[in-house]
Amino acid sequence: MSHLWIGTYPVAGAGTPVGLGEGIWRVGLVEGVVQDPRQLVATPSPSFLALHPSGTVLYAANEQTDGTVTAFDVVGETLVVRETVSSGGADPCHLLLDTDGGALLVANYSSGSLAVLPLDAAGGFTDEVRVLGHVGSGSHPQRQEGPHAHFVAHAPGGWVLVVDLGTDEIRRYRRGPDGLQDDGIAVAFEPGTGPRHLAFAADGRHAYVVGELDVTVRVLAWDAATGTGTLVQTVPAITTRTEDALPSHVLLDGRRLLVGTRTADVVAEFTTADDGLLEHVADHALPGRWPRHLEVVDGWTVVAEQVSGDLAVLSVDGSVRGSWPLPSPACVLPVRR
Repeated sequence: MSHLWIGTYPVAGAGTPVGLGEGIWRVGLVEGVVQDPRQLVATPSPSFLALHPSGTVLYAANEQTDGTVTAFDVVGETLVVRETVSSGGADPCHLLLDTDGGALLVANYSSGSLAVLPLDAAGGFTDEVRVLGHVGSGSHPQRQEGPHAHFVAHAPGGWVLVVDLGTDEIRRYRRGPDGLQDDGIAVAFEPGTGPRHLAFAADGRHAYVVGELDVTVRVLAWDAATGTGTLVQTVPAITTRTEDALPSHVLLDGRRLLVGTRTADVVAEFTTADDGLLEHVADHALPGRWPRHLEVVDGWTVVAEQVSGDLAVLSVDGSVRGSWPLPSPACVLPVRR
């Protein structure tokens, strides 16, 4: 049996008042069947989770206006609150452990900033925090009125990238003696793209970026030496576009690229060729609504269906193994044994 941690939103949905019972759950997965769902802790809107390299500390981004991050000690099958600190901005939505576990990187969506939270050797927070703010806007009047940092990634060449939905850019940071330093723009997209999440190929030669606002997936050739990406292909995220379709998470599973799209409520599957280009395979219909995040576990694709309030599980051919109720799931993270 594999086990997963699930972060959840308030039952009324993202952006609604927190403190209404949301928290972190633990579920089992046996042959694609979700078993024994249990809420381990209550914490405000833990929309994204990350695990320290030691496997002993779990972090939750508490996505609220006064953003915070909570560290939990992993004690057997339970979580024990260690400390809650400021996220350095508003509505933190993504976390990344820096390469050696020496810092937790936080994408603050509404304030459009990257926060660096240094960690001690045991994975605890120190008293320091650095906030690296973005500036700019995009062409969409409601969604791109300012910067919106949505995703943080390590990139080949030692770079740290921040995907900014609000400015249609991927921001680049280099490592210096004083920590991460702003190093300009790695990629500038067409106005109205709304880049959200990205995934790098295993060989580091290509990156795949979801455009939330224009419902696309873009393939970038990545130059590790200069920390820049060059567009080589743009494909629709789904074959039949529905009104207000909103791609969410992108994941590479070997040669398969999987993209969840909300409103359309599908997981699109692509194959990646030797040259990095994509070929569409199928749009796999989901049993519920609003696939916010997904993860492949033991060959099964586990999808957090936020609005319908369940976990859906797909087999490797895209057929639905089943779905199991769980309130407003937002993030799926395998438990490390």
